[in-house]
Amino acid sequence: MPENWGFFTFVLHSHLPYVIGHGRWPHGMDWLNEAAAESYIPLLQVFNRLAGAGGPSGVTLGVTPILAEMLASDAFRVEFKDYLDNKVDAAREDLAAFQRLGEKHFASVAQMWETHYGELKRVFCEDFKEDLLGVCRRLMDQGHLEVITSAATHGYLPLLGRDTAVQAQVKQGVAAYRRHFGREPRGFWLPECAYRPRYEWLPPLPGITTEPVLRKGVEEFLSENGLRYFLIDSHLLKGGKAIGVYKDRFEALERLWERFAAQYQERPEDQEKSPYLPYLVSSVPDPKQPEAIFTRDPKTGLQVWSGEWGYPGDGNYLDFHKKRFPGGLRYWRVTSAKADLADKGPYHPEWVTGRIHEQADHFVSLIHDLLGEFRAIHNQPGIIVSPYDTELFGHWWFEGPEWLYQVLIRLQKSNRVRLTSAGSFLEEAAPQAIISLPEGSWGEGGYHWIWLNEMNDWTWRHIYPAEQEMEELAQKWADDPDPRLQDLLRQCGRSLFLLEASDWQFLISTFAARDYAELRLVMHHDDFRRLAAMTRQYAGDRDLSPEDWNFLQLCRERDAVFPDIDPQWWAKLQYPPE
Repeated sequence: MPENWGFFTFVLHSHLPYVIGHGRWPHGMDWLNEAAAESYIPLLQVFNRLAGAGGPSGVTLGVTPILAEMLASDAFRVEFKDYLDNKVDAAREDLAAFQRLGEKHFASVAQMWETHYGELKRVFCEDFKEDLLGVCRRLMDQGHLEVITSAATHGYLPLLGRDTAVQAQVKQGVAAYRRHFGREPRGFWLPECAYRPRYEWLPPLPGITTEPVLRKGVEEFLSENGLRYFLIDSHLLKGGKAIGVYKDRFEALERLWERFAAQYQERPEDQEKSPYLPYLVSSVPDPKQPEAIFTRDPKTGLQVWSGEWGYPGDGNYLDFHKKRFPGGLRYWRVTSAKADLADKGPYHPEWVTGRIHEQADHFVSLIHDLLGEFRAIHNQPGIIVSPYDTELFGHWWFEGPEWLYQVLIRLQKSNRVRLTSAGSFLEEAAPQAIISLPEGSWGEGGYHWIWLNEMNDWTWRHIYPAEQEMEELAQKWADDPDPRLQDLLRQCGRSLFLLEASDWQFLISTFAARDYAELRLVMHHDDFRRLAAMTRQYAGDRDLSPEDWNFLQLCRERDAVFPDIDPQWWAKLQYPPE
C-alpha cells in the first residue's frame, strides 16, 4: 500500500450580514439571494456529487449563526423564488433583444442563463425542499461534510469592548448551531480569523482614558463552550510576511494599506513551527483545556486568492464586474487582468472546461508536492488546510464550484493524500504541543487595520457604551421573572448583536457599500438605545406607552433572529480571568 503523505481539507467560510427587512437592491436582500443562487446551491450540489462518488467531501463548511437564521427563514424562501423567477424573465428579455439585433452568440448565452436559473429553482424547490440547512444536516449525518459555527453576528472578537460581549457572541453561536443542526459544534470560525490572547487590555481608541482590564484570551471562550478548534492565518503561527486575503479584491484597501504600511513590522519567521501540523493554543498559565488550531496554508491559498496569478483571473472565465442592465446578467469574460470594462470580450462557456481541468490538475499536483516534501522532511503526515470565503466560489468566480469538484474528485482517488474535515483529523491525530499566539487577523498586515481605522473608529465609540449598557441591564434584571421585561432584554441583546457585526467596519473601509453600512450601524445603535431606555422605564414602572410596545413589536418582527438568546450571557462572566 502506498505511503500516506498527508491530509487535505477545504474550509469554506459562509457569512453575510443580516439583510432580511433591511433593503433589497443594490444593498440588502439581493446579497443573500445572489449568494444562495451563485454559491450555496451550486456548492451543495457539488457536495452531493462527491457523496455519490462514495468518499468524504474533504470540506469543512463554516456557516455563521446569522446566515443560518436567514437561510432558515420563511422570508428567504419566498423572496428567493421570486428572485430566481426575475432572473429567468431577465434572461428571456435579453434573449429577445439579442435576437432582434442579430447577436447570435449573446443570444446563446442568454439561453444558458434562462436554463441555469430555471434549474436552480427546480433544485431548490424539488431536490432541496427549500431547506438548504437540511441538505447540510443530511450530508453531516452521512459523514460527508462537517459544518462549524462562528460568532453570532460575526462580531470582530478582539475589538469587542467587554468579555461579556465576547461570551454572548460565542454562546449564541453554539446555541444557534445546536438548534439548526441538531448536534454540538466541534469547530469555530473566528470572524476574520482574528485572535487576541489574554492580557491587560485598553480600548484602542484615542481620547478614552481608563484603567487596563485583564481580558480573557479568545481561545478561553471557545474551550469553555465545548469547542475543540479554530483556524488562524499562517503569520500568527510562523511570523514572516502577513499576506492579506482582501486587498486584491477591493481597490480602497490598497489606498488604506498605504497609510498603515509604515506601521507594519514583520515578525521574524519561526522555522520550528509548520502550517501543516495542528497545535494546541493557550494564553493562560494553567489552561482548563487548550484549543487546537489549524493554520491557513499560504501556498495553496495564493493560487485562488491572488488577483495577480490566482485561477479566477483566467481570461476565459466569466467576468464578475461587467453586467447587462436592467437584468444584471453577465455576458463577458475576464479577458485579461488589466482589461477595463470596455475591453471585455464575449464569454464562451465552451472555452472554460479545459481550463478548469488544467487548473484542478495543477492544484492537486501542488498538494501532493507540499505534503510529499513535508513527509520526507518530518517523517510524519501533515495536513493542508485551505480556507476561503464560500462566496468566492460561484459568486465572485462563476466556475469555482466546478473547479472545487474537480479538485476533490481527483483527491478522492489519490493513493497518497486523504480527504478529511478538520474535526475528523483531530480524532486521528490529536496535537500535543501547547503554544502561544500573538494578536492578529487574516487582514492585510495581519492586524486590525481594516476594522479599526480613521474611517470607522467612530463606530466603536457607539459599540462600547452599548456593550456596557447591556451588561448593566442584564446584571439588574436578567433574573426577573416578568416575561415582558425578558422580552425587552432579549431584544436589546439582538440589537446589540446586529450592532457588533464586523461587516459594517469592513464595508466602510472597502467602500463596497459604505453608506448602507453606516446607516445600518446607526439604526441598530438607535434601536438599542431606545430599547434600553424602555427596559429601564418598564423595570421601574412595569408599564410602557402603546407606542413603545409598538416599537418593540416592530423590532421583533423586522429582526426576528435568535429565539434562544439569553440575557444571562451578559449578566455574569462564566469564568472570570482573575
